[in-house]
Amino acid sequence: MPRPDPSSAPDVAALEERIERCRASLRALSKRLDAQVLGQRDVIKNLIYAVLAGGHVLLEGAPGLGKTTLAHALAEALELTFRRVQFTPDLMPSDVLGARVLHVAEDGSRRFEFEPGPIFTHVLLADEINRATPRTQAALLEAMQERQVTLHGATHKLDEPFLVIATQNPLEMEGTYPLPEAQLDRFLFELFLELPDERALVEVLSATTGAARTKEPATLSRADLLDARALVRQLPAPSPVVELVARLILATHPESRLAPDAVRAHARFGASPRGGQSILLAAKARALLDGRVHVTADDVAALAAPALRHRIALNYEGEAAGARPDDLVAAALGAAQKRASR
Repeated sequence: MPRPDPSSAPDVAALEERIERCRASLRALSKRLDAQVLGQRDVIKNLIYAVLAGGHVLLEGAPGLGKTTLAHALAEALELTFRRVQFTPDLMPSDVLGARVLHVAEDGSRRFEFEPGPIFTHVLLADEINRATPRTQAALLEAMQERQVTLHGATHKLDEPFLVIATQNPLEMEGTYPLPEAQLDRFLFELFLELPDERALVEVLSATTGAARTKEPATLSRADLLDARALVRQLPAPSPVVELVARLILATHPESRLAPDAVRAHARFGASPRGGQSILLAAKARALLDGRVHVTADDVAALAAPALRHRIALNYEGEAAGARPDDLVAAALGAAQKRASR
């Protein structure tokens, strides 16, 4: 067998140096967001992983827990443009994407010009996305996947980075339109915001009822963020970890021979390959923040639930039994890990 070319091997020392420089800025970003949105440390950490992985995030939580504040604080800290759209049943696709508008020149000539909608931004907050009709929800599909908008035969590229942070309110179920599976699959993570504990709540009340906070300079520039994303892609994932993720995805499908009993009994269908991509990319981002040059099985275990919970659909029996997608993800992960140990 020919020996591998040494010039093609990654320069571990140089990679470690880049990771350490990038890690310092990312830790400052995490600290800043922790100070602005109190009591949501795990959510903030996972949100940063998603940003580094280039994915979109679905936030679910009761009103007043800081979903909008978190999205705006993230954009401000990264020197990114931010737009917020309140999704309602009467919202039209053109209200999000933009439309052709008739312009009349001074000489009386007329022409149609494209007026970009709020989707032409770096961070789009789609507030209460499940209150819009399926037609308007579907308007986001191309932008979320292809990073472009096609209208009237013309394609308009979106500036990178492009991040959709969508919110859902679990308490208000009337008048909502559940997101279709194809759109749910385009979110890298689904994250839950929980009510802070007493200590964090005291800090929230004290911080938000005093003097207004002064605007701080950006922690990372847009160029720094794009460099960090490129660095995430360069971190290697060992073959055993990639194989673990593949087995995990298969184990979420009830018809798979790898599926545990809980999945066979309560799941209608499992995660797509895009779910596996989400886990691996987020795992690389987690390794970067931890200062490691490669991902581990622990990264996969830590990120399996937020990456897959919205990609597993319960069947009738699962809904009747009160099964939770997180429990099915845990069972599938256990089956994948057990298979690896043989």
